[in-house]
Amino acid sequence: MNVLKVKAGDLVAKRQDKVMEWYLIQEGMVVRQFAFAQSVMARNSIIGIMENEWFSCDYVAKEDCTLIVIPCKNAFDLQMILHEHENFRPIFLRTAVEQRHQLLCLYANLQRKTLLLHSAAETLYNEYKTLCAELLLDEQDFARMEHFEALTMQHKAENWEITNSNSLVKNYLREYMQLMVKDDALCVGAIMEASAQMRRVTQGIGEMVHYLLYNRDILCADSEDDIFHLYFNMAVQLSRKKKDITGAREHMMQIIEQMETLGIYTGHQLEECRSVCENYNFAKASQGRLNVAKEDCVSHILTYAGYEKQEIRSFKQLLEQYRSLPDMQSTDNDARRLRREISKVFYDAYEKAFLHSMEDAQKPSPILLLFFNFGFMDVGLLGEENTNALYNLTDSLGLFESENIYTMYAWLKSIYFGKKEPSRNEFDQDYRGYLKEQQRLGEITEEQYEEYQNDVYRKIEFEIHNMFQTGHRVTYGRVSSFCPIIADYDLINVVEKMAVTAERIENAINKVRQLDYSILYREVLFSDLEKGINQEWIMKEVMPDVILMPNAGSKGMLWQEVSGTKNDTPARFIFPILTAVDVDEQMVENMGRYRWEICRRIQGVYWNDIRDKSLTAEYYDYIQFYKKNHELSADAKEKIKTALGRARNNYREVFVKDYQNWMKYEAQGSFRLNKVVRDIFVRYCPFSKEVRQSLASNPLYQSAFGKLDAENRKKAQRLAALYDKYEAAGGELTSDLKENLRFYQM
Repeated sequence: MNVLKVKAGDLVAKRQDKVMEWYLIQEGMVVRQFAFAQSVMARNSIIGIMENEWFSCDYVAKEDCTLIVIPCKNAFDLQMILHEHENFRPIFLRTAVEQRHQLLCLYANLQRKTLLLHSAAETLYNEYKTLCAELLLDEQDFARMEHFEALTMQHKAENWEITNSNSLVKNYLREYMQLMVKDDALCVGAIMEASAQMRRVTQGIGEMVHYLLYNRDILCADSEDDIFHLYFNMAVQLSRKKKDITGAREHMMQIIEQMETLGIYTGHQLEECRSVCENYNFAKASQGRLNVAKEDCVSHILTYAGYEKQEIRSFKQLLEQYRSLPDMQSTDNDARRLRREISKVFYDAYEKAFLHSMEDAQKPSPILLLFFNFGFMDVGLLGEENTNALYNLTDSLGLFESENIYTMYAWLKSIYFGKKEPSRNEFDQDYRGYLKEQQRLGEITEEQYEEYQNDVYRKIEFEIHNMFQTGHRVTYGRVSSFCPIIADYDLINVVEKMAVTAERIENAINKVRQLDYSILYREVLFSDLEKGINQEWIMKEVMPDVILMPNAGSKGMLWQEVSGTKNDTPARFIFPILTAVDVDEQMVENMGRYRWEICRRIQGVYWNDIRDKSLTAEYYDYIQFYKKNHELSADAKEKIKTALGRARNNYREVFVKDYQNWMKYEAQGSFRLNKVVRDIFVRYCPFSKEVRQSLASNPLYQSAFGKLDAENRKKAQRLAALYDKYEAAGGELTSDLKENLRFYQM
């Protein structure tokens, strides 16, 4: 077992990374992070013991640490380790029991906070309404409360689990340990049982963290659309009427106390609220918080984008004509013309407003955030209730972003600051390829070509005019009636349920990875001539970038299978930021397209050459010559003919439908594919080891799975021998090399 040294502040393991091994903390402390919720892992704690396929949170070194790397991923590995190292039995068992207890305590703490947030909001809001009635004050609307409900847990820990763990750890741990370490089966079983329980509890913790992050702005929000400011405005009304504001101020102080207890607000928010309570002159305050539904949002956005008053008036008239149509979703000439003119202004304003926001020292207003992230411009189109519901999301935009998931606004920022390059256009040209073509056509000079390569303004223009405009329309789902401004007819459910958060996208990707384990792996070249490795192709997982289009749509889309010229750069998917369709099903469909396109790219001109075996070559050959294939029944041939007709002879789309059946039905042992297709999928889109084991007894899979497992064992043995020589020569097994070995063990 190797020893790993980690500096304070370094990331030991990252959320969503594959679990390659466990880490036993020998010295130092590591923080387990669930957004604002944290727990500290001390000496003898084990990182990875509660995980399954991927790390469920970030692990960051709190101080300099020494970690023992344990080659363990499952019960079989654990049994082998404990059999060889009996002294590990009490360490592993104790840490499993204690880490489970630590997580259950965190779970219980968060459970109290979710209940407190809900009950506090309900009580304070009801008291606000009662006070307004008693004091004859104007009650302000707060539509958010109409949809605010207590959390319903999917992954729940029962109270008896918490009390059981508490009693065990505090009273009977020694006796429990003495019994369990006597036998490998007992010890491994107890550890794995605790591990499975920890995974469920961790999922519950994730649910509660998400609930608190999403709903904390009910009490206090940067947008001031919250219960705290309901009482603030009550105090303003009372001051103007020369009445006592003590009651309103006391309720504001109660909110601050609840905020402190919850521990989910920034120090700045608490300080600002406290300062208002203690020092604010309510008698001189302007009454009322921002009510976005009452604002002139069109003027606000277009003025920020640099439009003149006459231009703004013209656009408002255009919107009025559009709203006056008997059917705004009509495809007649008048409706199409109006949508075309509206679209022209929308994207021009988006580009100008975005660039202004990059140069502006102040954070964009909530109205601009609605425009940038959700495609909002006009209350008349969306309606007051929907506008206010959407407005409430501006305080929770972080829920729509992660390391690989972006809102459209965040994506353009990443291009502006040079972290990402613009996407390819509909002619499959990247930004530099487009400039080169412009130079060839004489549209720009060689000097301009060199100058424009790093011009962020032109990069933003390229991205908006190409990927954004096309992707915006396609993800909407109804191309013929597409309007870029979000409208009430787009929202067929409440906003909160339609929101496509980063968590929803990550879960959808992980469900695909759990079945089709090799889906995101690419071959990359590794070499270390000094240590004896000349050229070794290794498998590396490359997570895709997902950009959320500012619309309420019904389709996801694979935009490009790689980001740049290299095959190990992330794919790019686009999804609507609001949707009523099943994100999981959309992800499977588009991962099928990705499977096809990445194979085509890697194979190049040989993508359909059966002499060079590949997924696309074999599937193409199967479809092209299905009529002559003696392995196919007459019924199977008829189904292929029908599938080709539905797909308009697009072989890729026929493949995608088969891939969906493979993932949805065949993985469960329900057979929907013919034997020729099944053979192709077994070899090129194999199921994970767990799924293969569950299906191995079926004769339709037995032979193919056995052959795949034998090939993987052979490759794993060769790699293990190669790595031993490499380490003996002084080489270090990087995470990429370990991941490559694990790939053939899955």
